[in-house]
Amino acid sequence: MSGLIIDNISMRFDLPNGSSVQALKNVSLELKEGELLSVLGPSGCGKTTLLNILAGFLAPTEGRVLLGGKPVNGPGAERGMVFQQGALFEWMSVRHNVDFGPRMKGMPKAERQKITDHLLETVGLHDFGDKAVYELSGGMQQRVALARCLANDPDVVLMDEPLGALDALTREKMQGLVLKLWKETGKTVILITHSVEEALLLGERLLVMAPRPGRIFREYRLPFADRGVGQDLRKVKKSEGFAETRDEILEMIWGMEEEIMGRKEAAE
Repeated sequence: MSGLIIDNISMRFDLPNGSSVQALKNVSLELKEGELLSVLGPSGCGKTTLLNILAGFLAPTEGRVLLGGKPVNGPGAERGMVFQQGALFEWMSVRHNVDFGPRMKGMPKAERQKITDHLLETVGLHDFGDKAVYELSGGMQQRVALARCLANDPDVVLMDEPLGALDALTREKMQGLVLKLWKETGKTVILITHSVEEALLLGERLLVMAPRPGRIFREYRLPFADRGVGQDLRKVKKSEGFAETRDEILEMIWGMEEEIMGRKEAAE
């Protein structure tokens, strides 16, 4: 696979009353294979809409998405999705959740078992393969979701607020796991988050999106993801430039939120 190209994407939702909502406007971006991108922005800026277009769940009103030079016209195995809630099959064991994709492809049992064992070991769930999903904590369920995504060997991993529902300690551990998997697999990863700190830690590239119509407002290229691989993330947060960049982005997003509130008040 070569890179991912987002070519002048716009998305308009037409409403039953005849009005419309312009969710995205003229978004363009090119990602090289193996890059790690985090996306931030105020509520309603089109972050999840953009991710759903990349996943093939939505067709843009204008523009196109290319992956490896081929247009994205719908969902495909070359793009894996990890949702905020694991979206796991709760009636299946952990192991059967992870090997679901390979089973659907007709992969031989021995090969499926090898892949599943490796991924469960990688995400720290080797001893939980026969457990039911409902027996696991939220953090462990998200590890299963990551392993299930990777079992399909996608070129691009799309993550929509995958750690948002976790407690602070579990979230930090999962952030470290995301960095570990990114480095070890070489996958292209795009992560949507509302947390500025998380975006800084998990994005060698970081996009700040402006409020509706959603568009790229600012892009950063950051050293913190590389610094964080295999390291104590609390130390990374104390490293040079982290606090300054965090405060700059926070001020930027707060300004956007105030602008949104001002629009609402004016409309009322």
